[in-house]
Amino acid sequence: MKKGTYQPHKIPRKRKIGFLARSLTPSGRKILRNRRRKGRKYLTRA
Repeated sequence: MKKGTYQPHKIPRKRKIGFLARSLTPSGRKILRNRRRKGRKYLTRA
């Protein structure tokens, strides 16, 4: 039987799209700002 495509790993995911990763880059900060403006309950889902 073939493996599924998505094999989740929490640490790499957090490092890539977590809050700290987002707040380090200008474009990431823009994402956080937009999500705050929209009133999201969660700013990042990692």
